[in-house]
Amino acid sequence: MEWEYEIPFKLKDPSLLRQRSYVDGEWVDAQSGKCFDVIDPGTGKHWASVADNDPSDVNAAVESSYAAFQTYRRINPKIRAKLLLRWNDLITEAKEDIARIVTYETGKPLAESLAEVDYALGFTWFFTGEAERIHGTVSVPSAPNRRNFTVKQPIGVAVALVPWNFPVAMILRKAGAALAAGCTMVIKPSPETPLSVLALVHLASRAGFEKGVLNVLTTSLENTPALSEALCKHPLVSKVTFTGSTKVGKLIARHCSEGLKKVTLELGGNCPFLIFDDANLKQSVDALIALKWRHAGQACITANRVYIQKGVFGQVEQMLIDETRKIKVGHGIETETTMGPVTTPRGIEKVECQIKDAQKHGGTVLTGGKKPYGLPGYFFEPTIISNMKPEMLISREETFGPILSLYKFETEDEVVDLANKTSMGLASYFFTKDVDRTWRLLENLEAGMVGMNTGPMSAAESPFGGIKESGYGKESGKDVAVDAYLITKTGTMTLEGQY
Repeated sequence: MEWEYEIPFKLKDPSLLRQRSYVDGEWVDAQSGKCFDVIDPGTGKHWASVADNDPSDVNAAVESSYAAFQTYRRINPKIRAKLLLRWNDLITEAKEDIARIVTYETGKPLAESLAEVDYALGFTWFFTGEAERIHGTVSVPSAPNRRNFTVKQPIGVAVALVPWNFPVAMILRKAGAALAAGCTMVIKPSPETPLSVLALVHLASRAGFEKGVLNVLTTSLENTPALSEALCKHPLVSKVTFTGSTKVGKLIARHCSEGLKKVTLELGGNCPFLIFDDANLKQSVDALIALKWRHAGQACITANRVYIQKGVFGQVEQMLIDETRKIKVGHGIETETTMGPVTTPRGIEKVECQIKDAQKHGGTVLTGGKKPYGLPGYFFEPTIISNMKPEMLISREETFGPILSLYKFETEDEVVDLANKTSMGLASYFFTKDVDRTWRLLENLEAGMVGMNTGPMSAAESPFGGIKESGYGKESGKDVAVDAYLITKTGTMTLEGQY
């Protein structure tokens, strides 16, 4: 397979650009011979072509991972840690090249792509240490002359179904934990971002991971449902981890239920952001701006509904308008750009639909609200809407786009009720100087993660995941992340003599 398009940039290491799938240590075409195109959201133009796998390609990849698991599961944890550390070092050396690929796949500004790689490296570094910290237990049961003990063992072949908004971070968070535990993994990247994932796996092979330990099946949007279903239902797959929408997450759970496979689901968020009268307003606005406009609002933990207490509403509203109007929209590769395009045309369609619905119900567009003139890609202006109401679409569904919606509230009880009035529960944020209120909000907000006078809060050291329809299971964090790729085996021994 030769490159059909002119690559719009140069890499220090051209070998990082791969367009074939990676199975059993080889770069392979799809059995059908078909390919699909990768689009630069900043121009709307195709710039790469990648193997379009379908269900017929699944068995070879899974069997390769299963065969590799028989050896990899027995590798000493110290050796697994060394392999992870070498992978971490190679990604660090190549981070500028990887960030450039991410920018042309997702549209995010190059500075954000670099920040994503740095953030993602926290996972490989963290799980390098965790590989040697997998421990069992020994206990004395109530029955006399017995000892109970547990051992932790890797569960088997894992499948990672990953999104396009943070392709590097999602792979390293999932694969880092799986590899530390002793599992092998088949990765299905999003159709929008296959090249960054292939670059990471290329570096994993250079780090010394044996063939089959990491396999990658790239696929088009059209083949994604069938390929994903085949992976979830394959009898040699023991664990599936998925990050994406709640709708698709429910479908993945149904697929996995047939084989009772272990599943981790990190799904959608409709995250509230609360600003109280006594908050440090500059601190809260700065955090909100950083959280909301990152990747044009395309993050599951971004602020979707911003609740501002009545006494400071007008002041905060104007501060947000002033800061938002400083944003420079443009192609992510341009140095002056601070917000790039949305990644797919579907993102623009959803944003336009939500704005139209908000205006129909009395919402006021304070700034933005339309596509910027003269930009050829999938661009939309950063938009602030005020006079928001609970019945609007934005109030009830995740936006995943550059809309900041403002709601006014009077009391703490009122805003907690509004914040929790959603089927989702991924993250919540609040800003206040009241210590008692801080503890009440931590207890009362229905979310798996709570930002207390802070914005972006994800880190390798802390568990990441939601409650309600935002999914189940945790990724990253001590114990819980690696444990998702382990089984616990109990042993009981009867002892002779008096004990």
